Amino acid sequence: MKPIRKAVFPVAGLGTRFLPATKAMPKEMLTVVDRPVIQLVVDEAREAGIEHLIFVTGRNKGVIEDHFDKQFELEATLEKRGKSKELELLETELPGAGQASFTRQQEPLGLGHAVWCARELVGNEPFALLLPDVLVQHNPGCLAQMIDVANKLGDRPNVIAVEEVPPERIHMYGVVGVGKPAGNAFEITGMVEKPPRDKAPSNLIITGRYILQPEIFRILETQPRGAGNEIQLTDAMIGLMKQQAFHGLKFEGRSFDCGSKPGFLAANVAYGLAREDIAPAFRAELKQLLGN
Repeated sequence: MKPIRKAVFPVAGLGTRFLPATKAMPKEMLTVVDRPVIQLVVDEAREAGIEHLIFVTGRNKGVIEDHFDKQFELEATLEKRGKSKELELLETELPGAGQASFTRQQEPLGLGHAVWCARELVGNEPFALLLPDVLVQHNPGCLAQMIDVANKLGDRPNVIAVEEVPPERIHMYGVVGVGKPAGNAFEITGMVEKPPRDKAPSNLIITGRYILQPEIFRILETQPRGAGNEIQLTDAMIGLMKQQAFHGLKFEGRSFDCGSKPGFLAANVAYGLAREDIAPAFRAELKQLLGN
């Protein structure tokens, strides 16, 4: 299998569920403890060996591009004040020259359309797709686990991260059908977007991490609009399943839906408690708030 060198991050969404916070700031720049959500997702990709970061942006998202660029005034100020630790942190997290690319999704036509907008930057090679609304807390990260599975599956694998949800929440997600096992993964027999509980093929949902082959772009190019009058990635993957195998991986780790307020707040608590530098004081504050 060709190595997975490139990752696509669709960051053009409006973030209406977090208004007014997202009126002037992209939802992807909301912070979990002291790191923007998009930075945590990029950290996961870089840990997995991704070399080229591709961001599909929209209007008013320039601050994301600025975040992954040098800030000469800030760096000069930190150096002048002797804040070497902070300066080193910024330098370590900065993508190298040519390792980050940005393209525009001019209209909000759905996730499938956002992925298609990255076609020229991805080229004819497999790629990772990471949704910035989803964080997965684990070491190694979710994408690293998926790449390990893809390498073992052989030529041209498509891999989707999945996790179990309670039956009463199945109708909120894309759901996969479960076929025969393949190592610690399994063959996907079908995909259904937001099925009724009694029509769902399983209780395993698609969790916002994908490894896809470049043939998906040809399908997306002529993909008609689906649910919500948008170009749906799930519809294109169903089409690609007729030509190539798809596998699901029940990844290790805890996911957080940072597109919802409860999920975003839960992520802040979980990531805060995982930080040795602030966990003791934070835990004490939580105990006081909860009254135990």
